[in-house]
Amino acid sequence: MTLPTHARYGYSAITDRADFSWPEGKRLAVYLGVNLEHFAFGEGLGAELAPAGPQPDVLNYAWRDYGNRVGAWRLLRLFDDLRLPATVLANSAMYDFAPELMAAVRARGDEIAGHGRTNSERQSTMSEDAERRMIEEATRTIRVAEGVAPQGWLSPWIAESPVTPDLLVEAGYTYTLNWCMDDQPVWMTTRTGRILSIPYPQELNDIPAIVARKDSASQFAEMIVDAFEEMLLQSADQPLVMGVALHPYIVGQPHRLRRLRGALAHIAGQRESIWLTRAGEISRYVYAANAGGERLVPRRGLEPPRP
Repeated sequence: MTLPTHARYGYSAITDRADFSWPEGKRLAVYLGVNLEHFAFGEGLGAELAPAGPQPDVLNYAWRDYGNRVGAWRLLRLFDDLRLPATVLANSAMYDFAPELMAAVRARGDEIAGHGRTNSERQSTMSEDAERRMIEEATRTIRVAEGVAPQGWLSPWIAESPVTPDLLVEAGYTYTLNWCMDDQPVWMTTRTGRILSIPYPQELNDIPAIVARKDSASQFAEMIVDAFEEMLLQSADQPLVMGVALHPYIVGQPHRLRRLRGALAHIAGQRESIWLTRAGEISRYVYAANAGGERLVPRRGLEPPRP
């Protein structure tokens, strides 16, 4: 029996790969992925605090808007206090909706990665031409505002069409955060070249954890600490990437922020043992090492199959 396949990467067991290390011999790379999102009022998709009523769904819209007005500012202050870098996954609509927030992110020197136009839409339902135009529009908005094009992409709702990786490479992207199948970077093949998949968490992610599973703030914080300690232990055998995915309208709520503060302080307290970084820096490190002849991405199964 032959099952349908994506043909983007081959199988590889993490216990059967070439070894490598991150800068300064570090074994665990840790980054924070902060989602800054804007939503249409009265229509479209959006996470829900309570079951949605008839549109306009004021309760859930306003709950999400709290993240941009309050929660994100609290997160940035927390990151400043703990001296933590971040990868900001920004809907391009944020530049018109909350330019002050995007300016504050820019002032911190954080990486801006593409995250579509808005999380009110899902690119997996678009035609190829419509999806291409959406990626081009989001990319252009970031490039004009930041003076440099984003190198990484996270699809709204992590929704892909069959050609999304192809379109990302053709638009100039070097890495994607859409695929959560590994704890190490993975080369993926496309119709015009390869793209690097950087691990992005679907467990250490406040939407699946808190909104879907109804985990408490304490449980989510404990998950972060437990994952960090276990991955730090495991990284003695294999170099790993740990991401934490945050949405300001969820973890920016005061009772959750309090618990998150403790978890991130725990990680920051061990900064000498880890590589506290951004997703784009992980990608650049792998690309640069490969260009220099090293093969930091494991040898077996992670090289994309040749067309």
